[in-house]
Amino acid sequence: MTMPWRADLGDGTYRNPVLNADWSDPDVVSVGDDHYLTASSFGRVPGLPLLHSRDLVNWTLVGHALDRLAPETDFAVPRHDCGVWAPSLRHHAGRFWIFWGDPDHGIQQINAESVHGPWSEPHLLKAGKGLIDACPLWDEETGEAYLVHAWAKSRSGVKNRLTGHRMSPDGRELLDEGTTLIDADTIPGWFTLEGPKLYRHDGWFWIFAPAGGVETGWQGAFRSRTFDGPYEERVVLAQGGTEVNGPHQGGWVRTAAGEDWFLHFQERGAYGRVVHLQPMRWDADGWPVIGDEGEPVLTHRRPKAPDQAAVAPASGDGFPGGRYGPQWQWTANPQPGWTVDHEGDGLHLSCVRTAYAHDLRALPSILTQRLPAEEFTAEVAITLDSAVPGAKAGLAVLGDAFSWIGLEAGADGTPRLVHRYAESVAEHERDAEYSRPAPGPGVRVRIEVTRGARCRFHADTGDGTGFQPSGQVFAATPWRWVGALLGLFATAPAGDGAAGTARFTGFSTTGRPPTA
Repeated sequence: MTMPWRADLGDGTYRNPVLNADWSDPDVVSVGDDHYLTASSFGRVPGLPLLHSRDLVNWTLVGHALDRLAPETDFAVPRHDCGVWAPSLRHHAGRFWIFWGDPDHGIQQINAESVHGPWSEPHLLKAGKGLIDACPLWDEETGEAYLVHAWAKSRSGVKNRLTGHRMSPDGRELLDEGTTLIDADTIPGWFTLEGPKLYRHDGWFWIFAPAGGVETGWQGAFRSRTFDGPYEERVVLAQGGTEVNGPHQGGWVRTAAGEDWFLHFQERGAYGRVVHLQPMRWDADGWPVIGDEGEPVLTHRRPKAPDQAAVAPASGDGFPGGRYGPQWQWTANPQPGWTVDHEGDGLHLSCVRTAYAHDLRALPSILTQRLPAEEFTAEVAITLDSAVPGAKAGLAVLGDAFSWIGLEAGADGTPRLVHRYAESVAEHERDAEYSRPAPGPGVRVRIEVTRGARCRFHADTGDGTGFQPSGQVFAATPWRWVGALLGLFATAPAGDGAAGTARFTGFSTTGRPPTA
C-alpha cells in the first residue's frame, strides 16, 4: 500500500510540502535529536495535534495535547472555524509548553513533562475577544519571561499589530497591561500582520511574523535590542517566481547539528494549509535568509540528522480492537455512546438520533481527518445494522459544501445505497444519484480525489459488477479557515430509543500517480 504522499525522495533530498495536509499554523521545537510540531485544530476534538520527527522531513502523529474543548456548552456542537487557533510549542525548564489563542475566549496555556502527557488542564492566561497567535519566550540569560500575541479584527475590531507582555516564569500570569510592540499600520505596504513567533538570538529580540494575507502574503522578521522596541523589519520569505503562494506563518528551529530551518504553511484551498520546510541561514548583517535567497524551495537536501525511515502521518486505519487512530477527530466534544466497544476489528458507530441528520455540517458525531494528499483514493466497507427508517451511515467529504456515499434504511427498514450532497448555500442535502436497493446490509465505498480536490464517488454493493461510479464529480470546498475533511458517520432521525449501529472496516488511503 502506497503512502498518499511521500516527502522523502530517498536520495538524501526531500520535496515540499513535507506535510501535504492541513496542519495549519505549524510551530516546532527541538529537544536533542527530536523535533516536535503542533498545529491549529480549531473546533475538532481532540485538539492540539503532536507530531514527531528526527529529520524535519518524515513526521509521525503521536497524539494530542487537548482532550476536550471548553467551555463545554460552546463546543457541544460543531464550530469548525473557532476553538484552537495558531498554537506555539516550546520546551523550557524540563517541560513542554503550548500557548494558543481562542478568538472568543482568550489566551490559554497547558504544559507537560513529556510530550505524551499527561498535559495540565488549560489555564486562561488572558481573557478577551480577538486575542490570537500567542507565543511565549523565556530569556535564559536574564530569567525573564515574555508573551506576544496578535489580534483578530472579527472579534476585537483590531488587526495589524502585535502586543507584548511581561509574564511570570511559571506561565500563569501576565505582569503588565501590555504594550504595542509593532503597529504595522505605520509600515508602508504592510497589512494583516499576525502569527508572531518570539525568539532571542545574537543579542536581539526577534519576532518572526507573516503579513499580507494567507494566500498572497510574505514572511517578515523584526528585531530589537530590547523587548519593548523599537523594531526594524525585513521581508525574509516571499513567493517571488515560485508556485508557493503565501508563504505564511511558521517557526524557526535549530537542530542538534547546528543547522537552522524554517517550517511554514501554504494555503491551498480545499486541501487546507500544507507545511513546507525551508533552509535558513544568517547574512552578514545578522538577518535571517530563508529558502533560496528569500524564495521557497521545492526540493532540497535533507537536514543533517539521524537516519529515519520515510514516513508520513497515518491516514489509513484498520480499527484494531474497535479503536480509531489519532488521525481522527470529532467535529465537537464527543459524548458517551457515540462509539460501541467490542473485541474485534472494525469501528462501530451508534446511529446517533438528531434533528441535523439532513446536514452533516451541523452534526457533532462525525469522525474526521484531513485530506492526506493532493491526489489519493479513500476506501472503506460499511455495514448498517439498523432497521429504523432514515438511519444512515457513510463516507463523506465535508466542508462548506459536502457530499457522502453510503447506506440508508428505507421505509421498510431495508438498506439502500445512497449518494447525497449539499451546496454551500443549501440547508438540506439532496440526491447526487438515484438510490437503489443494496443486495445486503454492507457496501464498500470509494472516493477518488484528483487535482483541484475533485472527488469522484464509487460503490461496490457485492453484486459482482465491482466498483461503479456514482453521481457527478464533486469539488470539495474548505471552511473559512479549515480545509475539507474526510468523515465517517452514522445517524438517524430524531426520536426515542436506540437506532442501531454501523460498522466501518478496512479504511485505506492510497496515493495516485500524478495526472497530466
